[in-house]
Amino acid sequence: MAKVLFQHIHKQYAGEKRVAVKDFHLEIEDGEFLVLVGPSGCGKSTLLRMLAGLEDITEGNIYIGDRIVNYISSKERNIAMVFQNYALYPHMTVYENIAFSLRLSKLPKAEIHERVNRAAKVLDIESQLHKLPKQMSGGQRQRVALGRAIVREPEVFLMDEPLSNLDAKLRIQMREEIGKLYRRLRTTTVYVTHDQVEAMTMGTRIVAMKDGVIQQVAKPEEIYKRPANLFVAGFIGSPQMNFIEGTVRIRDGLCFFETRKHRLSVPEDKSEFLRDNGFIGKPIVLGIRAENLLYRNEDLAKPELQLNVFEAIIEIKELLGSDTYLYTNNKEQRIVVRVDPNSRFEEGEKIDVGLDMNRALFFDKHSEALIC
Repeated sequence: MAKVLFQHIHKQYAGEKRVAVKDFHLEIEDGEFLVLVGPSGCGKSTLLRMLAGLEDITEGNIYIGDRIVNYISSKERNIAMVFQNYALYPHMTVYENIAFSLRLSKLPKAEIHERVNRAAKVLDIESQLHKLPKQMSGGQRQRVALGRAIVREPEVFLMDEPLSNLDAKLRIQMREEIGKLYRRLRTTTVYVTHDQVEAMTMGTRIVAMKDGVIQQVAKPEEIYKRPANLFVAGFIGSPQMNFIEGTVRIRDGLCFFETRKHRLSVPEDKSEFLRDNGFIGKPIVLGIRAENLLYRNEDLAKPELQLNVFEAIIEIKELLGSDTYLYTNNKEQRIVVRVDPNSRFEEGEKIDVGLDMNRALFFDKHSEALIC
């Protein structure tokens, strides 16, 4: 195992004005499971390919352990990569696919046999070793790809959207398998995905990226509860955070968040911070998650919510088994509310929605950065 250091990495492809990766600086701890997440084209796969030695670096250094690996060939970096499309040899059996890199390294046959069988046991594919890839399901083929990485006993695992070709059920199953594998081996892992659910459930830390630039590096819980800016707040979480544009104003000594049609009281701690930092009268974006909106009569009757309730019309009711989401419109914008799946709300019905302002976040509209 080894730590990884991206030291002020830049990447610009020849003939392109756009910079693919801009001043990416990050240290990945030994044994960490780090997830790079972001929309297509944000630079996450480019970073992984530079770490793997498949792309040249325009500026900066990459360290694996204590070695700068900029000019070291991919096969000499002691890394193992799992690709999106499995990259298995179709004419080779599962055993031969897993053993291939070990044979290239000219390891003794007995050691190769031991490593292949050990990996097959860990991945529960012992009975599949005689098969060709075409005789296997997508999930089984991905296990073979993981087995081929495991047997190399690398310092770092690299995974480039390895689950994107699987159906929803298999993705959940393979997420669990990769999690179990990581907990067993504790090998430093860099995992690339555009799926924020994968990022939240698998990573010990998450790097949210946009346009080749780091937006936030944090543990999953922190990046969900305290997103650094509007991009992260909107990208992480499903459904995405509700955003309401308005202005913070002082009325009769009290602090309110005002939109064109609504006035919401701001809790004392947040109002004090907004006052002290000069945000009164400036354009603000309020962000609040669907689960922090209140709809039950007993909650709406609480004294602290009297000014923070508005009426909305249910446009879409989305049933997701354990959760139900109501996509509502309050004559100003759409707001998504998570409700109990046993609730008897219907499309077209009016609903009173209360904002738990203690759980609301405020963002600067111009810089898009989190205020408080």
